[in-house]
This record gives sequence, structure tokens and C-alpha cells, in this order.
Amino acid sequence: MEDLIKKIKGKINLSTQAEKYLYSISKKKVIPKGSTLIREGQTVKKIYFVLSGCLRSYCTDKNGKEHTLQFAIKNWWISDYIAIHNNELATLTVETLTESTIIEFNADEINGILSKFPEYEPFQRFILERHVVSLNKRILNQLQLTAAERYDLFVEQYPNIQQSTRNYHIASYLGITQESLSRIRVEKTKK
Repeated sequence: MEDLIKKIKGKINLSTQAEKYLYSISKKKVIPKGSTLIREGQTVKKIYFVLSGCLRSYCTDKNGKEHTLQFAIKNWWISDYIAIHNNELATLTVETLTESTIIEFNADEINGILSKFPEYEPFQRFILERHVVSLNKRILNQLQLTAAERYDLFVEQYPNIQQSTRNYHIASYLGITQESLSRIRVEKTKK
């Protein structure tokens, strides 16, 4: 939790009372590899901050094919925000790809911090803006870049993630087949 508090204090002046509140609503957990934190179709009540490890969120289409939406590594947040915001059942599954240490928050409590501690608002806005920018970049990259360019960007953004993920996770994140991913990697090694 100290890492998260330092991160928050790097962006805002956090009162002692707000810090104590954050501690009181958080649970640090070590989650084994292959665990499911959120399952598609269930009620979503939790938001997770990643201290270590690697998680992914994905949806499954009507043909049973998985589509990776997000990888979450150190200092990233992950949940099914659509389900939380719209008070709907989860459309995403969130799983651990490695043993992961996370801080778990109840969504209502973390969202309620603003009414108790308005000083927290700039940090909450920063997180939201970072998330929106990340998703917008991802959409633009899908529309504008070639598969090879998207792969290069992925490797740059997640330099060590390939040891933690399966090829189909990466391929589904990039919007390509596993065969295309293999071809891109072979071409990269030839250069």
C-alpha cells in the first residue's frame, strides 16, 4: 500500500485522514497465477491496483473467441468499469497471468472517497484521464498502424510481458491471428 500512497502523494497533497481511509478500505492480496478475479456475467464490486505481476481483461465473442482488452502490470488499475459505472453484469473477465500482488478496493468505497475527501479528486481525474488516453491510443493504433507496427509498440510498452503471456493473449490484444504474430516475430529476427 505504501507504493500506492507514494504515487498518490506524488500527484496531490493527501491528508492523514484520507490516507487512513485508503488503508481502511483496501486489502492487499497475493493472487495465484490463473485466478479469475472477475468473471463475465457476474456482479462487479471490486477495483484492483497492481503492485506486481500481470493481469489481463478480456471478453469472449459469440463464437467463443477471446479478445484481450487490457494487460495490467505494476502501477496499473484493472476492473470492468463499464459494469461498475452502468450497474450491469460484467462483460469482461479479469484473470491473473502470473502470481500477482494486488490491492483490492470496493468500488463504492473508492468512488465514495471524493465526497469524504475532495482533495482526492485530482488524483481520481488523473487516473481516469490516463485510462481514457490509453484506450484512445489503443483504438487509434488499431485503426492506423500495421500489425507489425502494433507489435513493435506492444513490445515497447510491455518489454517483459511476453514471458508472462501466451501467444494467443498477445495476438488477441493486437487483433491478429497467432500465425500472423509468429510471422511478425520471424521477420523481426531476420532484421
